[in-house]
Amino acid sequence: MAVLDAAMQQFWRYGYAATSVRDLAQRMGITGASLYNAFGDKRSLFGRALAHYVETSFGDRVGRFENNLSPRATLEAFFREIIERSIQDKDRKGCLLVNSALEVAPHDPDFQATIAQVLAKVEAFFRRCVQAGQQAGEIPTTQSAEDLARLLLGVHLGIRVLARARPERSLLEGLARPALELLKQR
Repeated sequence: MAVLDAAMQQFWRYGYAATSVRDLAQRMGITGASLYNAFGDKRSLFGRALAHYVETSFGDRVGRFENNLSPRATLEAFFREIIERSIQDKDRKGCLLVNSALEVAPHDPDFQATIAQVLAKVEAFFRRCVQAGQQAGEIPTTQSAEDLARLLLGVHLGIRVLARARPERSLLEGLARPALELLKQR
């Protein structure tokens, strides 16, 4: 849906607070009245744009990697793509989910819950990969799958935050590399 993608891009680039309904309508190529009729208010549109972002970024990435690569290779490809996208993002938009966690969630309990649910899904993805890798013997069992998944979640979030201010390959790869080394059998 092109109009929803346009709204997502507007929120992603400028944030929730700095985006007006007029900005959204102009970016989406519709009138303010049409925006309200189709999506309700700005907050409702933001919720739909955020869900669209999660599906088209995280959902797409998981779908492409999880069932097509080994568990450890899935995690490596996931982080490689996150780093590449971060470096290539000339606007330094970062991650709409992380941006929303910092900007909107502290002031809106509903969005805080929504974002927490998505972050739990990201953690669950990491845990599934680690557990499958441990069962296959390609990831060591010296750390629990739960702890490694939380470490990977923290690294992922750190990369996405750092990429906004310092999208440097060596920095971002240096953040991911030690965590991914923990996943290798010795």
